Amino acid sequence: MIFIAECGLNHNGNLDLTYELIRQASRAGADIVKFQLGWRGAPGEMNEIDPERLRSMVDYCHFMDVEPMFSIFTREAFEMAKPYNFKTIKIASRTVIDDPNLVKDIIKEDAQIIISLGMWEGDDLPFGVADNINYLWCVSKYPCLPKDLKGFPESFSNSHFSGYSDHTIGIESSLLAISRGARIIEKHFTLDKSDTTIRDHALSVTPEEFSSLVGHGKELYKLINLGI
Repeated sequence: MIFIAECGLNHNGNLDLTYELIRQASRAGADIVKFQLGWRGAPGEMNEIDPERLRSMVDYCHFMDVEPMFSIFTREAFEMAKPYNFKTIKIASRTVIDDPNLVKDIIKEDAQIIISLGMWEGDDLPFGVADNINYLWCVSKYPCLPKDLKGFPESFSNSHFSGYSDHTIGIESSLLAISRGARIIEKHFTLDKSDTTIRDHALSVTPEEFSSLVGHGKELYKLINLGI
């Protein structure tokens, strides 16, 4: 069972805040802490992560014993990430649509690739099936309300989805996904959900909520593996 704390741009443009996000996510039980590389990352934009900053963020993840992961949005971001040989790389829903050739090149890397399909409307899988590809069920709405969860898998175990990228409010739909066989849960993570700098804070969970998700989720997963 893998729990991903999606910090994204919840640093609000204060990249020094990424360290506290990493620290709190690790303390809350996250297996992976995720940020975005190449999205709103041009000079002067709020997510301008240069090579020096990237090195510092990766080093601090290692210090906090949590795996770093980045969504790769551009070819320049891909080149910046290559020297790190990341164990896991994330592909956002919009990148599946906007730059499928970049995704195909990333899949060739010696890494596990996690791909959200929130914007994919095809009946087939966009990049087929491979040992290193893990698709996440997702609805690309922010927030995603209960009425938007139409098509939620009745069984992740009997589908092509390895897990769920959760944009809802609260942790309930993530726990529902685990009860239906999801092995990867990605949940937006914030230090202050009342922050209005970007929309993602409103649908994120606090460290305390993320810790609850991890604790209950792991117990559910164990019960399922017992055949209960």
